[in-house]
Amino acid sequence: MIVLGLTGSIGMGKSTVAAMFRAEKVPVFDADAEVHRLQGPGGALVALIEQAFPGTANAGGIDRAVLSRYVLGDKVALHRLERIVHPAVAVARRNFLRCHRARPLVVLDIPLLYEKGSHREVDRVAVVSAPAWMQRKRVMARPGMTAAKLAHIRALQIPDPVKRARADHVIETGVQRHETHSQIRRLIACLRAEQGR
Repeated sequence: MIVLGLTGSIGMGKSTVAAMFRAEKVPVFDADAEVHRLQGPGGALVALIEQAFPGTANAGGIDRAVLSRYVLGDKVALHRLERIVHPAVAVARRNFLRCHRARPLVVLDIPLLYEKGSHREVDRVAVVSAPAWMQRKRVMARPGMTAAKLAHIRALQIPDPVKRARADHVIETGVQRHETHSQIRRLIACLRAEQGR
């Protein structure tokens, strides 16, 4: 099995690329979706997060807007949250890999792959990238996004040019959608050819 780490800065189109891998029948572990599940209604981490950050839980699980007010700009609070969330996501990731161990290729969609050191746990890294102006346009179109929030998020992420330089593969999303999908098909074919499959 080849474990491909998929990453990219905010607004680069990583979710779209992950969906394209799924369309090609490649199993994808979505770290963000797992966090949402763990923090959602009945989620395993709701009580722990509420204990650490009072007032964040409601009938729908963790209110992410309230939680973000605790951790935005507070490194100590963010670290406390990460100590709760990251081990649970790691367990889910190990279960995913065990479940799909017979597959020739799987994708781990991890937004902060380099930032949190997870790149050491994959065989290859693919970075999703687009021009900076396009990234900004995409992100600023999101509900509730502000220039200050975007600046804060960018400060937590390794710059795109650095990620591109470190990656084994770069998937461009600043092009037509079908061109991006073609890049993914070529990458899958290349990785499978290496395995003789």
